[in-house]
Amino acid sequence: MSYPLLEGLGNPLQRETALALDKADELASFRSEFFIKDENICYLDGNSLGRLPVKTIESVNHFLTEEWGTELVDGWSHWIDEAQPAGDLLARATLGAGPGQVLVCDTTSVNLYQLCVAAIRARPDRKTIIVDSANFPTDRFVVQGIAEQFGLNLITLDTDGSGGPGAVQVNSENELVTPELLKPLLSEDVAMVTLQVVNYRSGARQDIKAITDLVRSFGGLVVWDASHAGGSVELDFDANGVDLAVGCTYKYGNAGPGSPAWLFVRKELQSDFKVPIQGWFAQDDQFAMGPAFDRNLGIRGFQIASPSIIGIRGVQASYEMIERAGIKTIAKKAAIGTELMIALFDAWLAPLGFTLLTPRDASRRGGHVTIGHPEAKRIAAALRQYAQVIPDYRMPNSIRLAISPLPTSYTEVFDGFARIKESVERKDYEKIKNTGNRVT
Repeated sequence: MSYPLLEGLGNPLQRETALALDKADELASFRSEFFIKDENICYLDGNSLGRLPVKTIESVNHFLTEEWGTELVDGWSHWIDEAQPAGDLLARATLGAGPGQVLVCDTTSVNLYQLCVAAIRARPDRKTIIVDSANFPTDRFVVQGIAEQFGLNLITLDTDGSGGPGAVQVNSENELVTPELLKPLLSEDVAMVTLQVVNYRSGARQDIKAITDLVRSFGGLVVWDASHAGGSVELDFDANGVDLAVGCTYKYGNAGPGSPAWLFVRKELQSDFKVPIQGWFAQDDQFAMGPAFDRNLGIRGFQIASPSIIGIRGVQASYEMIERAGIKTIAKKAAIGTELMIALFDAWLAPLGFTLLTPRDASRRGGHVTIGHPEAKRIAAALRQYAQVIPDYRMPNSIRLAISPLPTSYTEVFDGFARIKESVERKDYEKIKNTGNRVT
């Protein structure tokens, strides 16, 4: 096998190589900026929930005692518009987008609904929308509901064999949606397509520019979900001509469980697009409390209600760190780290019956790799219980393993994979019974 990103860096099967990578790592110092209670744990689940930045503890405590506790309601004089500067920070740090195009607000699900409906309303004579079967469940369910609500024709690209409403079987590898695969299903009746930038399960990374340009050539719009991409790969929204996108902040963003999501609307579209939930924060003269809705024509016109200030403090702390590190450097480490994972997989895990479910080409994957095994669910549980490795399990037979470039070291990756090998060889998974925990 060939591992181009590891060439000249040493033997990937030797721990000394991982140690040398850490010594040369430009981002190594950032690990000390995270709260890490147990250094013996190999935390390879940053694609699901990022570690806690120390600065977040300080920032939230300061907010509680020096802002909310001290200022009381007068704090709203400077809290009121924080969704916008927080959005600009996030845009600079991770999206490659200029100011005035991002809000940090609400949840990914709400933002997805808002922007999908806005896209459909912007193409009122079109009656077809497209999603893929490997998309995150919330995205598929929201789109299914929109199709029912507006009487639309829903096409589900069956990229993983699971089907769905309006399923069309396509020949997809690693759940990728390529322009060649998508083009035959496009027409002048397609209003909107929604896809993940990086697939939540396989880690496959779509070509956002090629797909956006293709759908636009048919007059449609793409709503991208970048939840599993933001903070691990370069997105370059402005350069790639992205129109609409959403994402969360608690994965590679490290902003905390349930932290506010974000939405992106290209500046040229903001005055024309109308969202279905007309909240008072989108009102142009917000405190006039007038009888009719008069939407703000900028990015605030996409905000519904009061921002979570505590949540935004977590976003500010984490994305300031990401901006200091630089998304280009972060993406480079993610690519090398996942290549190291694949090299270790080939040598240690493939002989144990595992399959690789993630693209080998670094430009076609995000910050996590996914491996398959018939006993994946019990193996993932056994790794937590017996090997001090934290991955996660996804139906039907997948284990996801991530390098979160700021807190995760190359040695942590190496040790984690060595422990996976040893745990499976010991058949620790045979000791696992049903724990009753529905969280995987």
